[in-house]
Amino acid sequence: MKHLLRFQLLFLATLFISACAVPSQRAAVGAQAAKESQINSSALTRAPEPKSQDPQAKRRPKDLTVRILLAEKQKSALIKHTGKVYIYTLNLDKKYKISAPGTLSVKALGSGKIQVGTLQANKTIVLEPALNTLLVWNKNSYSGKIFIIPAGNTFHLVEHAPLETYLYGVLPYEMSHSWPLEALKAQAVAARTYTLKTLENVKNQNFDVFSDVRSQMYKGGGKQYDSVKKAVDGTRGEVLTYQDKLFFTYYHANCGGGTDDVRSWNPGAASIKPLSGASCKTDSHSKSYKWQMNIPRSKVENYAKRVGLSGTLKSLKIARKTDTGRATNITIRTSKGSKTVPCGNFRLAVGIRSCKITKLSVRKNDVHFEGKGYGHGIGMCQDGANGMAKDGKNYKKILKNYYPGSEIKNISNYYGI
Repeated sequence: MKHLLRFQLLFLATLFISACAVPSQRAAVGAQAAKESQINSSALTRAPEPKSQDPQAKRRPKDLTVRILLAEKQKSALIKHTGKVYIYTLNLDKKYKISAPGTLSVKALGSGKIQVGTLQANKTIVLEPALNTLLVWNKNSYSGKIFIIPAGNTFHLVEHAPLETYLYGVLPYEMSHSWPLEALKAQAVAARTYTLKTLENVKNQNFDVFSDVRSQMYKGGGKQYDSVKKAVDGTRGEVLTYQDKLFFTYYHANCGGGTDDVRSWNPGAASIKPLSGASCKTDSHSKSYKWQMNIPRSKVENYAKRVGLSGTLKSLKIARKTDTGRATNITIRTSKGSKTVPCGNFRLAVGIRSCKITKLSVRKNDVHFEGKGYGHGIGMCQDGANGMAKDGKNYKKILKNYYPGSEIKNISNYYGI
């Protein structure tokens, strides 16, 4: 197992080294997420990184690069820069710089051609902020390079950001920056591990992660909260492993008194000890611990139609649940028949807060639900982590509780951060 961990860490080192070598070819190789193992050498080969045009770039800390999809299929955008910015094509055949703060207009000209400021090209154009300059788009601030990638009559915006800077922009939008430092540290380790696990199996040629809940919420690393910076910097390079391998460190808002095995949410996932469920006695302080909601009947009926069941809603029943009381399957009965569906899909479709349902009743105009928790209930309970931190527990004890059997490893030395 130690040899396998060393191989995985060398894989991460390769990502970092190739990010710094210019020009170079970067490869993201990895494992199928469900198997949690076996490096896949046939994974994506990334395009070469262009040489930095900022003479001060060497002052930036060494780090892995994460490519974040900020927006897709845009036709225009206004990107502000707070200081000097370099604008150039990937092969550097076209380039210029602007020293004073200002706003750059980005336009799709059609047929794969774009314009950024005064530069036009039928290829990717890069905006590189100088050291201490921020790029501002959609009210969010970014310190990494933004790649404007032509896509027919539109373009995509992708930021290339250092891993640790990326985490500065994830934490305050996944957990309140006002929470105790130890809870934020636990979140930093979980978010870092989740990101690096994702990088093992990248399939898109242009980006690694989304900037929303499809990956982790991210609103730019330009705005940095002191508490978040302390949490990220204080755990720099730390990740969670199980049997010397990274795993997907899922987390959610509130577990309602206990988390569950990953298979209760994703039946196709491999069950491992850190994702087998954990006790939680520190989340009851939250407003999310108990809830009740009234969902219009029409919303449930529309979902039923999408899964092939027409007719008027007659009843809803929990077909199966876990030992903690979380429903895994819901049976929908209408005037035309019945169908059993995964509760996770049902939850997202109709908008209930969790599948830990304690009461439900079909009424004349709506369906009344009562329950506990908020989210899928797998991995770390964020409200529980907050409670444990307030009770004096450090981040290592928090992580040990919610990911039982896992180990904290520091991989900084392997990729030079």
